[in-house]
Amino acid sequence: MKYSLFKNLNINGETLDILCGDTKIEKIGRLDGDGIDFHGKHAFAGLVDIHTHGMGGIDTMDAELDKLSELYANAGTTTVYPTTMTTPHEDIVKVLTAPISEEGAKIAGIHLEGPYISEKYKGAQNAEFLRLPDINEFKDFTQAKIITLAPELAGTIDYIKNTDMLVCVGHTAADYETVSLSADAGARCVTHTFNAMPPLHHRNPSVLGAAFDKDMYVQVICDGKHIHPSVIRMLYKLFGADRMILISDSMRATGLSDGKYEFGGQEMTVTDGTARTSDGALAGSTSTLFDCIKCAIDFGIPEKDAFKMASETPAKLLGLNCGKIAESYDCDLIVLDDNGNLDTVIINGKIFRGTIKQRIYH
Repeated sequence: MKYSLFKNLNINGETLDILCGDTKIEKIGRLDGDGIDFHGKHAFAGLVDIHTHGMGGIDTMDAELDKLSELYANAGTTTVYPTTMTTPHEDIVKVLTAPISEEGAKIAGIHLEGPYISEKYKGAQNAEFLRLPDINEFKDFTQAKIITLAPELAGTIDYIKNTDMLVCVGHTAADYETVSLSADAGARCVTHTFNAMPPLHHRNPSVLGAAFDKDMYVQVICDGKHIHPSVIRMLYKLFGADRMILISDSMRATGLSDGKYEFGGQEMTVTDGTARTSDGALAGSTSTLFDCIKCAIDFGIPEKDAFKMASETPAKLLGLNCGKIAESYDCDLIVLDDNGNLDTVIINGKIFRGTIKQRIYH
């Protein structure tokens, strides 16, 4: 077994060393031996993004998952669920069968956003390819791990009961009762809460009210553009760090300049970092998950919880052995520099990004 020893990391205010064996954290404490000295820099668990369409000029629908893996890893996301759009069946299958690289961020599965969603709340999705749920369409594709759907569509409740995917409610016109029924059937999460769904009303609580009553998880695009900071703080107080999940919902323009971009077969325009369709609908974000964490902290969310909502909480929802700095968990870490920016990214105990050469001890 190969070991890597990372020394003098600031973890929750305590200076500790981490010994990684193969891909797992073996020990945490003040450990003997030479290793890579981080001189007290702050370390957090690697980020887990369960809803993202791409970055750096590449979109999930391009099916270039190997290139995306490296882009995500360089941005601090160590586990990712690349997210598809509402497109023809064969285009989604191309993503579900695309080769997955062993380098970069770990692709734990694919998130299908659509095609079983509401036309009224389609957002940036292409209405031409909307359809009713068909349990046979994706059941044989093992990479399909998450699906966002509208529970008011005919046949959806049976679909939720019979799919092996994690079901998220989103792009929906559903009322409180319908979302509650979907939760009873097995839906566990809400996709980009408040976006592409009816607003919370005191007599018609709709999606958010049902999610609160049914102990569902809520995804939140915390980029400062999709949701007002006050609403971010409200969601945090309602759901807490154990049920609120930060997502990037990033698109191919992330990390690039303003201009026109293709997104789900449609043209989007990015102006001042905000992407919109031709009819003015918001079209994903141009922020990384790490950017969203920094926004959450700026909005008043405690640092520890902001990082948790982008690592441990999504990992727990998906049943993953990552997202937490603890013995026996995957050795996925991000280390920040003295200015709070991303410095080093460690995936499965190996440095992916950083200026320090890794030493291996046998």
